[in-house]
Amino acid sequence: MSDPTYFNKFQDLAFERTSDGILTLRFQTRGGPVVFTGQTHEDLPKALEEVALDADNKAMIITGAGDVFMDNIDGPSLGEIFKPAVWEKIRTEGLNVLQRLLSLPMPVIGVANGPATVHSEYLLLTDIHIASERATYGDFPHPTFGITAGDGLQVVWEEAVGTARTKWLLWTGETIDATTAERWGVVNEVVPHEQAYARGLEIARKLAAKPRLYRSLQKQTLNQRLLRRIVEGVPFGMALEGLTAADLAYQQQQ
Repeated sequence: MSDPTYFNKFQDLAFERTSDGILTLRFQTRGGPVVFTGQTHEDLPKALEEVALDADNKAMIITGAGDVFMDNIDGPSLGEIFKPAVWEKIRTEGLNVLQRLLSLPMPVIGVANGPATVHSEYLLLTDIHIASERATYGDFPHPTFGITAGDGLQVVWEEAVGTARTKWLLWTGETIDATTAERWGVVNEVVPHEQAYARGLEIARKLAAKPRLYRSLQKQTLNQRLLRRIVEGVPFGMALEGLTAADLAYQQQQ
């Protein structure tokens, strides 16, 4: 049986699937750790839609390439983010990614195979979250670029760890290690680095063996509150993020 067309359709998203229906989505750039770009941002919601429509996917793992989940972003590739039309495209894509991750009709296992300091919220939106002992978590881009973290980080981290810890993490740009993430309730298990993906695959196989309707409806049951918070909070948060992005252009003129 040939692979679905979406397996080779998106340059920074590598897909593979086991014979028993475990799909792995690996963020990567030319086989190595991903450099997140505007193209990645555009492709991810499209890819997740195709994943959702593929009935052969019984469970999914998201992870990174090499020893990094995601820690590098090409800011300029996002385009002229100070222009309203450009930012609205980004805002729509950002909301779609989060909604689609939560609404996939299958369980999703997040495997943090290393630093997750760009879009860590993707891991926090998974149903089971496994971390390598080398994983770290934080928010590198927003404090660095000087734009507010309104693209879901503020909602997802608050749901996971509470207000005080979220404020500390997103204000300071500091990172936490895997042990701290487990203590905070972000991570379900921390395992030796070499065993992280295998442990994710083991859990995915157990969940994939459950009846299809159960997998789909359990997903809806357990994510209802978080999905509601995403829909309520992210459009507003990204509007504020867009204002700070627009202000960058004026700062450059000063």
